[in-house]
Amino acid sequence: MLTIGSQTYNLIVDTGSSTTWVGAGLQYKPSPVGRFTGNISGVLYGSGGYIGVEAIDTVSLGNGITVSSQSIGAASFSLGLGGFDGILGLGPVDLTKGTVVSVDSIITQTWSNRTVPTFTNNLVSEGVISQDIVGAYFQPLHGSNASEADGEITFGGFDSSKFTGDLTYFPRLTSGNLSAYWSIAVEEVKYGTVAIGTGLTAMVDTGTDVILLPTSVFSAFMKTSGGFNDRINNIAVFSTKPTSNFEITLGQTTYTLTPDQYLLPMAQYSNFGLDTDKYYAWFADSGSSTFILGQKFLEYYYSVYDTSNSRVGLAKAV
Repeated sequence: MLTIGSQTYNLIVDTGSSTTWVGAGLQYKPSPVGRFTGNISGVLYGSGGYIGVEAIDTVSLGNGITVSSQSIGAASFSLGLGGFDGILGLGPVDLTKGTVVSVDSIITQTWSNRTVPTFTNNLVSEGVISQDIVGAYFQPLHGSNASEADGEITFGGFDSSKFTGDLTYFPRLTSGNLSAYWSIAVEEVKYGTVAIGTGLTAMVDTGTDVILLPTSVFSAFMKTSGGFNDRINNIAVFSTKPTSNFEITLGQTTYTLTPDQYLLPMAQYSNFGLDTDKYYAWFADSGSSTFILGQKFLEYYYSVYDTSNSRVGLAKAV
């Protein structure tokens, strides 16, 4: 939960976008120091988005994590948030280009590429944290429970109690179609002993539930594993339980997901209306060349988003 202005909101913590906004559920209500700027604010995501106006107000997570002057989107229309009030954007600042525009620029169609300081940018500039670093931990859901608290976000550093061994860092890519995101190079993807993709780029994204595979990799995965795409639920499904590991190699380090980790727990089937005679996996076809390491990967690997050094860190989660 996060306080913006005079109210508390339930937001998605998203390293795949950089704008902080509310209004998908509970509408924005300014604090006594809040103000509207007169600018238009909006973002279009892979699924959903919002349009509204920009406000400047206080944003607080408690425990001293407060920004006194943060740009906020106050949505008048939104789509695809699934019961959340909005998004806390923790992606790179480049993703804010074009998200806030003046009314005059819309009329004259003269677009600006200016960026808008993110929540973590402002935590640094206001002296709340010394380094623009975020650590993210997710705990897998247990049994049939679909609503337990399952994560921890650390601002200004990371929580070493949430992972074992050392963090391995990978440089954030500076070119390519995902360069504005937390994107890293993928050397190889394997199912069992079979390579199903090489020389790829992946985005590390806390705001995506599943692991989105490039279409070419997903097709090779289904062919090799004997699975198929469940077009109703848009995830991989199997008639018999898979027994091979799924491996993603970044640099010289291989990150492994066992079948018990990448398959949906059967106790969760009733939450999604799934057939009990099949086996479903947390993999989906992105429908393009896009590769996203979403929450179901990050439940097993602690992640660090280091803006100060332009890199992403990963370690085995506890």
